[in-house]
Amino acid sequence: MIQNPILRGFNPDPSIIRVGEDYYIATSTFEWFPGVQIHHSRDLKHWRLLTRPLDRVSQLDLRGVGASQGVWAPCLTYHEGTFYLVYTVVQAFYCNMYDTHNYIVTAPDVMGPWSEPTPLSNFGFDPSLFHDDDGRKYMVCMVTDHRVPKKYAGRLLVQEYDAEKKQLVGQRHEVYQGGSIFLEGPHLFKRNGWYYLFCADTGTGVLHGQTMLRSRNVFGPYEMDQTAYDIPGEAPSMLTSRHHPELYLQKAGHADLVQTQNGEWYMVHLCGRPLDRCNPPDAPRFPGIARYMLGRETAIQKVYWTNDGWLRLCNGTNLPDAQVQEPDLPECPWPEILAQDDFDQPELSLVWQSLRLPLKDFSLTERPGFLRLYGGNGLGSRFEQSLIAQRLTETDACVETVVDFRPECYKQMAGLILYYDYDNYIYLHVTHDEELGRVVTLLMAENKRYAYPVGYIALPEGPVQLRMTLRNGWVKCAFAVGDGTWQSIGEETDGSFLSDEACNEGWFTGTMAGICCQDLTGAKLPADFDYFRMNL
Repeated sequence: MIQNPILRGFNPDPSIIRVGEDYYIATSTFEWFPGVQIHHSRDLKHWRLLTRPLDRVSQLDLRGVGASQGVWAPCLTYHEGTFYLVYTVVQAFYCNMYDTHNYIVTAPDVMGPWSEPTPLSNFGFDPSLFHDDDGRKYMVCMVTDHRVPKKYAGRLLVQEYDAEKKQLVGQRHEVYQGGSIFLEGPHLFKRNGWYYLFCADTGTGVLHGQTMLRSRNVFGPYEMDQTAYDIPGEAPSMLTSRHHPELYLQKAGHADLVQTQNGEWYMVHLCGRPLDRCNPPDAPRFPGIARYMLGRETAIQKVYWTNDGWLRLCNGTNLPDAQVQEPDLPECPWPEILAQDDFDQPELSLVWQSLRLPLKDFSLTERPGFLRLYGGNGLGSRFEQSLIAQRLTETDACVETVVDFRPECYKQMAGLILYYDYDNYIYLHVTHDEELGRVVTLLMAENKRYAYPVGYIALPEGPVQLRMTLRNGWVKCAFAVGDGTWQSIGEETDGSFLSDEACNEGWFTGTMAGICCQDLTGAKLPADFDYFRMNL
């Protein structure tokens, strides 16, 4: 059986393709750099992170973008020897008029080199490219409406794309006008002469679902699938968790399809695994809703086509399964990723990402066996930070590092961090206090409320070990110096506020665990990290 989720931790909006015997899934990365994660599998069961194609500033410059903005909903396709990737870069979202810039890049190989981006229409977001069997190509996207009140809950457009001219051509065709049913994340398919629109419905939260429409003409008109699970006033979702809070996988929706070389059909989709804690009833957003510390993840379901040409889950319901029958393919496991990075390679491991831009002020050679981070901007910066992190994939985990750092004032800090966005993090770090000298302390940031709950603890000379232990999202911090005896620091903390639903601004990513260094004096004082370890 395949165990869901297949891509654990912050990996939303999956787009899947098969090229020969290889399967690839692209997922959103938002403000994290490089942009777009591409995972690889040979059996739909075992997946490895393969590459991130938007790895140059000339392709992706996210300076200034807000939390959960940046790269949204990539669509990965392949046609006649070329890989195509279309995606949105959101530069403004929490406002009346969204700025949603759509682009396309191409490559002869999934590993690149990927082209410089070509701008497409900015009419909406969630663009998807479709290659018809006559060689023509079409882009479908959803459209935003900034008017008050809105005239549409959501619209979908289809327009032809000319690969030679690298531009959209011809008329924009409005193929769906939403009244009460909001559709986004559309993908176009063709089967047995039918064009199918495969769309996410009803937002990306706990009411999320997946809906289908079809037409004999790519430009419509499209009819909506009416499933056996229809509820008046709701989208007729062929996949959803919305009425079953007891299910292991919640938020099911935003799906894409793939057919195996043996003719079996599978669907990958967005999902989430909730904690057992909820927002308070007076929360400014999502009152009383469960918290999802790991963010939105990717799961898989086996599906089949009915005799009348609609798609259904093989389990006989419209509910996602935690375990799914694996396809008739040879198993192909990948080597396990090492839990510990000793920073002894010439380049940073692929698991690491930085915020908005490539990590600039660092070195892996100035002190061999260490990562040297030079102090950068504060944690609230939307520009350049000296921070790298990797996805937290389970709410039971232990993250640990050793830092050698000699701060000269309180504006210089370095340490271990659990980070959701610039307003929400838990930061265990070394800094300087005027009375005590070098100290270890804990900074808690929750929706612009900041606290140092343990004060400052004086440190002797030498490297400092830092550890955060998570149990069901509850966080316990500790440090060690000298003989290595661990000392707890502070009380156990409920880390569930590092959650999609709990953050007041960003709510599309997930908790990241990493290391960072700040120098607010501008002197760029360095910190040396001996290793980083994440045990699950």
